[in-house]
Amino acid sequence: MTKLLPAVGAVFTLAIPLATNAAAAAELALRRVVLSTAGLAYFEHEAEVDGRTELPLTVRLDQVDDVLKSAVVYDDRGSVGMVRLPGREPLEEAFRPLPFGREALDSPIALLDALRGAQVTIAGARTIAGRLLAVRAEEERLPEGGIVQRHRVTVASADGIRQAVLEDLDTIRFTEPRLQAQIEAALAAISAFREKDTRTLQIALSGGERRKVRVGYVVEAPIWKTAYRLAVSGEAAGRLQGWAVLENLSGADWKDVELTLVSGQPVAFRQPIYTAFFQPRPEVPVETVGRVLPRPDEGALAKLDMAAPAAPPPPAPVMAPAPAAGGMARSRAFQPQAEAAPPRQAPVAVSAAAEDAVAQVLFRFPRPVSVAAGQSAMMPIVDRDVPVSQVALYQPGTEPNHPLAAVAMTNDTGATLPPGILTLYDRSSGATSHVGDARLATLPAGEKRMLAFAVDRSVAVSREEQRRQAATSARIAQGVMTVTMLDRQTTTYRIRAAQGERRSMLIEHPRPVDWRLATPAADNVELARGVWRIPVRLGDDGTAVVPVTTERPRQQVLRLATARDAEIGLYVGATEIDPKVREALQRVVELRQALATIRTRIEGIEQDRKAATEEQARIRANLEAVPARDAMHTRFLSALKAQEDRLERLAAELESARKAERAAQEGLATYVAGLDI
Repeated sequence: MTKLLPAVGAVFTLAIPLATNAAAAAELALRRVVLSTAGLAYFEHEAEVDGRTELPLTVRLDQVDDVLKSAVVYDDRGSVGMVRLPGREPLEEAFRPLPFGREALDSPIALLDALRGAQVTIAGARTIAGRLLAVRAEEERLPEGGIVQRHRVTVASADGIRQAVLEDLDTIRFTEPRLQAQIEAALAAISAFREKDTRTLQIALSGGERRKVRVGYVVEAPIWKTAYRLAVSGEAAGRLQGWAVLENLSGADWKDVELTLVSGQPVAFRQPIYTAFFQPRPEVPVETVGRVLPRPDEGALAKLDMAAPAAPPPPAPVMAPAPAAGGMARSRAFQPQAEAAPPRQAPVAVSAAAEDAVAQVLFRFPRPVSVAAGQSAMMPIVDRDVPVSQVALYQPGTEPNHPLAAVAMTNDTGATLPPGILTLYDRSSGATSHVGDARLATLPAGEKRMLAFAVDRSVAVSREEQRRQAATSARIAQGVMTVTMLDRQTTTYRIRAAQGERRSMLIEHPRPVDWRLATPAADNVELARGVWRIPVRLGDDGTAVVPVTTERPRQQVLRLATARDAEIGLYVGATEIDPKVREALQRVVELRQALATIRTRIEGIEQDRKAATEEQARIRANLEAVPARDAMHTRFLSALKAQEDRLERLAAELESARKAERAAQEGLATYVAGLDI
């Protein structure tokens, strides 16, 4: 139906011959995988090379930054040269110097439309040579009915403007060699970078003999998880199995690789090394000569005064300094640990060999491991008997009325166990039954952990709390009293279990900051994160009463000159403090009361003065309203004189009271300042 499309497709097809030699045919094979709980993976590839060669390493695009940051090449009998890889946006860079964009290769129509003006030769019913003017779509009605879209090509030839229908042509050839080469280069770039989510690094190596070369790097990977099983068959022993659950999401198969699992929290960074950055620069305006435009003369207004100073010129513009270049953070790659000796007790053949390293735990598998891309796997990391004991663990914040059934497990494997979920089985009756799940925190070698797996409703717990505070000592110096207070809190735990059932129990009592345990004795008490673990042994009747007392000393500072009487009075009756201090406080109270009495008297005098002044103002107003010869005028004059006498007497009393106040204040301050008890 269409004649042109196969021909145009042939024009754009480009075969790229690859220059290869025998040495370049070597391939990197994955030999070692190290997975970390920090979400990192170390991949180590190996290849046998001879002489000078290049090794291709293909990685995902989202991993290129990590590879550029952490890649390391081991060539003991050769040297490492340059590592080349395509840019982050290779197609954009390939099309940058071309006269058309990438979208021009979506169809022949788009390419012809983008290359208007190019020299072309079209062949069909007739041959036309000239410059391409336009390609226009048009609709044509078919004789049998229906409409079909066709495209008319217009060419400016030596004979004039000529047209042809694109769908009827055999070929269109671009006759300019440079343009033809550019089209072929664009098609070659699309073919080379068809897989847009990967990049291939070319690692150049120099050497003169056959040798093995290893290439390793650290990239982001799924975190491997830990799951445990603990089968308890008695009071003192249990069988612990630990499994590592991992996923291969690298995009490539792991075939017969050396697998190592790392449990730790190494510091890891990400940096966009594969992204091009440019330093911004300040923009300086182009210096130009301004246009001169004289203004019209409007005549002189006055004679010029030659002595007048000239106006100062405007200030010159100041350019802002360029911003300083930012530094680039240095990163450290995750490094796998060197081989180490086997642990103290060898595990079964299929389990990993565990060992503690610096800030991490390594699990090395003795046999090669194969995991296909996209698959998950479970790998055994521990399988052995461990010491266990059953205990009732009371955690008020978790379950206030009943303890938790728990198992105390000691890690005697010789290596740290990473955190994970633990499934607990009971085999004491001969049959295996699931009794609950527990959470295992990181368990270093030789330490013990409580694994709570269920609520023990056969034991009931109640508690009562009492709080009080008391002053234990006091000291006065320079007008300040420092009192040592003791806060005491007593919690009484009442425990009741089935009669005749002798049970061991641990009470986790909260351990606030700055508090100490007064009772019971701390001989058998364990310290845990934020709690005291108090052991309890129930009696034959299945009950126990356990009082737990905690204390906190603290200091209270009181300035005697400004403290309230009620605050001081609290310590006057405190029999726990020194009697001399209480006597001094009693004297301070008396002096303060005397001062308060004087101040009360001053307030009364000031109120009397206010009343006398108001009465005097009233009498003066009446005098103004009564004639001078009236008998009431004489009466008001007598009353006014009496108020004047009263005001003078009150002023004298007020002055005397204020002197007494100053004396009382000075006496109190002197007494308080002189105290040193």
